[in-house]
Amino acid sequence: MRLTQHTDYSLRVLMYLALNPTKLVTIQEVSEKHQISRNHLMKVVQRLSHGEFITSVRGQGGGMRLQRYAGDIALGDVVQFMEPDFSVVECFREENQCVITPACRLKGLLSEALEQFLAQLNRYSLEDLVQGKRRDDMLTLFQLD
Repeated sequence: MRLTQHTDYSLRVLMYLALNPTKLVTIQEVSEKHQISRNHLMKVVQRLSHGEFITSVRGQGGGMRLQRYAGDIALGDVVQFMEPDFSVVECFREENQCVITPACRLKGLLSEALEQFLAQLNRYSLEDLVQGKRRDDMLTLFQLD
């Protein structure tokens, strides 16, 4: 299984916002710090806003910030919200054409693995990604105060 680029970018945006909890951050700022296309980030930020992970403030002096405390944002929830499709194999899809589906145990095993994957991610919050030494290293990397 591979996560989409949008999910990867969404986690980067959320980590950056968690490192800057007291200020509004612009898409341009995140784009420059992470060297990611501004256009891609606009789509990611819009989706994160719909998922109520972030709040956006429009206009001059606007930006974005986390909608809730980083410790209350479970990573599995973010991944599950951002990923458009967890159909790892054909039999997960509605238009399944696999002829061995009735006798195959693969779908059940992969479903269980996917549930465990998301459950494991949900054991960690956004705060877990940016606390302690990791936080200091990221602040230095992004030259933040």
